[in-house]
Amino acid sequence: MAYTRVEREVGGRTLILETGRIARQASAAVLATYGGTTVLATVVRAPARPGLDFFPLTVDYREKAPAAGKFPGGFRKREGAPNEKEILTMRLIDRPIRPLFPDGFIEEVQIQCWVMSHDTLNDSDVLAGTAASAALAISSCPFEGPIATVRVGRIDDQFVINPTSAQLEYSDIDLVLSGHKDGMNMIEVGAAEVPDVDVIGAMKFGYEHIKDVLGLINELVEKAGQPKVVGELVAVPEEITALVKRELTDAMTAARQIPGKLERAERIAAIAEEFMASHCPPPTSGNYNEYVAHAQKITHCKEAIRLLEKKTARRLLAKKGIRADRRDLTEIRPLEMEVGIFQRTHGSAFFQRGETQSLVSCTLGTSRDEQIIDGLLPEYSKKFTLHYNFPPFCTGEAKRIMGPGRREIGHGALAERSLVGVLPDPEEFPYTIRIVSDITESNGSSSMASVCGGTLALMDAGVPIKNTVAGISIGRVTDDDTNEETYITDIIGEEDFFGDMDFKICGTREGITGIQLDLKARGLNFAQIERIFAQAKEGRLWLIGEMEKVIARPRPDISPFAPRIITLRISPDNIGKLIGPGGKTIRAIQERTGATIDVEDDGTVMIATANAEAAAQAKAEVEALTAEVKVGTIYTGKVVAVKDFGCFVEIAPGTDGMCHVSELGEGFVKNVGDVVKLGDTIKVKVISIDDQGRIKLSRKAVLKDEAKAQETAPA
Repeated sequence: MAYTRVEREVGGRTLILETGRIARQASAAVLATYGGTTVLATVVRAPARPGLDFFPLTVDYREKAPAAGKFPGGFRKREGAPNEKEILTMRLIDRPIRPLFPDGFIEEVQIQCWVMSHDTLNDSDVLAGTAASAALAISSCPFEGPIATVRVGRIDDQFVINPTSAQLEYSDIDLVLSGHKDGMNMIEVGAAEVPDVDVIGAMKFGYEHIKDVLGLINELVEKAGQPKVVGELVAVPEEITALVKRELTDAMTAARQIPGKLERAERIAAIAEEFMASHCPPPTSGNYNEYVAHAQKITHCKEAIRLLEKKTARRLLAKKGIRADRRDLTEIRPLEMEVGIFQRTHGSAFFQRGETQSLVSCTLGTSRDEQIIDGLLPEYSKKFTLHYNFPPFCTGEAKRIMGPGRREIGHGALAERSLVGVLPDPEEFPYTIRIVSDITESNGSSSMASVCGGTLALMDAGVPIKNTVAGISIGRVTDDDTNEETYITDIIGEEDFFGDMDFKICGTREGITGIQLDLKARGLNFAQIERIFAQAKEGRLWLIGEMEKVIARPRPDISPFAPRIITLRISPDNIGKLIGPGGKTIRAIQERTGATIDVEDDGTVMIATANAEAAAQAKAEVEALTAEVKVGTIYTGKVVAVKDFGCFVEIAPGTDGMCHVSELGEGFVKNVGDVVKLGDTIKVKVISIDDQGRIKLSRKAVLKDEAKAQETAPA
């Protein structure tokens, strides 16, 4: 393949797509550059593996440490398992691409995206999504794209396309949008209570730039694209489809209307088992070909039954408006909520919506508990983290118990960014906050349950959040015959599985805080999105009202088991004095008081302890140690050294001054020892500080002031 390069200006920077020089043995490869950030995206297409009955698409994204001139962390100094940022980016790339392959295509497709250069300004996640799409577009894969991915921010009420990392710090919205020529098919939003209409405006702004990027990809396809090859599509034989439809339609229709998830699943499993026993008896001979044919027939029958269940569920919804649990189309399932359910957590909540249930805990910590994030961007720390757990028992299954996977990380990230927008400023509430959402029952959107439960737990912990946040999911089913669309609120698992989309929207009464769109259909237009937003807002506001019946506002005080944090500021010049040589001074204060003391580079000092008296003592010691000594101030200090010419008095920990013998008392003092001894506590006044910071003290001045005060005091 000949080397090909195309470029176009997007958002004031040049987007460059190259192919034909790197990774030439891959099915396709594109080197995408934006600003100083470069991503290599490769696509490999391989023949279908025997016995496979699904589309094995794999998306992998990795950030190479040399891309930002860094060494990998850890002892091995080599890139290892993907971090959370990389996993979230894999999901970002996968979700808009997967629906754009034809049904029945089961050849293996592997996409790998490597960040080869990172300028720390233009992040590589959206660039990787566009690069992967471009590589698929020029490959032989039957990809029905291309798509393009952009990011939109808003600064001072002005939308910005692909904002830099620095610009995002000032943006009240972080929107990642993917789309193709027919509409949008992936949306992710984190926002600070941005009104619905403004979020839609950001999408419209982003989509105009998506069209520009699509034009660039199409230009690359014209110059370097390969002919599309669909290959053999796997489909159930028509005679099996007809047999299943004829014999099971009535039974499946009745089963799909059983309200309970487990009861419904058991009945459908029994229908399938009876059909298989009747129409797929095991072969009686030992002929190998018969066994192969029998296994294939079983596979086809199972798929035909699954497709019949899907069509039945869609037909009941689209034509009759009948949901499996008999709810109205916009009805939210019954709620059960409670806060303070655990005695020793700092905050806790129980949230149940239908057959989806979450136990949520909130823990408050100090700056030492912040999570350090190290990647291609400069290292930073997080003061808020939400972790989501999805154990097998929540769906009544016994499966292998493992660490968090892509689902857990993705759902946790959605719930986290949906709550960040209402958290108090660190100056107002300096705690590090961790939310843990344990899903203990699941049939429906457990990430939205985590948002609602997380809000309740935050308020129970006394975190002064700005507003109540609720999350709701909107689904859609399209009539297979008429293409008429039915939108449903608060979808259950099967409505997600059999439907066209899962559109999750979180927010307060004031506006939106988080969005995630998972779409199985080709795309959405703005008329559809506006309808979805209106339906979601109605459900969101109702949910907020119900949640506030349980706890209307954050508790006025934090849990007695949480650390109390006192924040004060000292001059940065005094940080060294507070810490002391080798940390000796600050450790001594912590040992005496039992408090934990953290000092930041700007002079912010945070004192944390569960004991109010200890906190007050530690604060007093820090203030005394770091107080700026001024002329005329009177101190009560300890004599730490006695010399012939005077004595040295410690007026604050680590700070002492010299009181000359002539300043020890009124009149002539012959011997210092006649007035003070080592260890005495005396009052002294600062009379001067020289250019070198040496402090001169006077006991005589204090005595004169006291005598004068007595003379003027009323009799």
